[in-house]
Amino acid sequence: MQKESIIKISDRPDLKSRAAAWFHGKWGIPLEAYLESMEACLHSEAAVPQWYLTMADDTIVGGLGVIENDFHDRKDLRPNVCAVYVEPAYRCRGVAGRLLQFVCNDMARQGISTLYLLTDHTGFYERYGWQFFCMAQGDGEDTPSRLYLHTENPGKE
Repeated sequence: MQKESIIKISDRPDLKSRAAAWFHGKWGIPLEAYLESMEACLHSEAAVPQWYLTMADDTIVGGLGVIENDFHDRKDLRPNVCAVYVEPAYRCRGVAGRLLQFVCNDMARQGISTLYLLTDHTGFYERYGWQFFCMAQGDGEDTPSRLYLHTENPGKE
């Protein structure tokens, strides 16, 4: 069995290009957008943006980002968890839950206790302490999507 670990791109800048290509392959967002956001997380003292990966040995098996706004009309609700993805072979193993909790804890340590997340999923994020907050219109989308929030107590692990 492969050992899984969660890493921050800001701690492993050598993975930036590989991570950007991986996210681009999952979501179809231009590679340059991921590279630009990851470059910002490497060269800024700000908590946002941040990018995280779950690695199984040397393979990316999951990941997500934290950005100001995940391309929706509620610009006041920030920052947003975005691009959440776990490889199909690693689903139903708790990978997403561990990744989400790691990110919430990390953001809380940096003074950000509330995060938002735009999704079409129902029921999935509730398992991990996220609460439905409102509907939001995604940029270029025909119908609104669900916007969730998660509030973490700083210092809680």
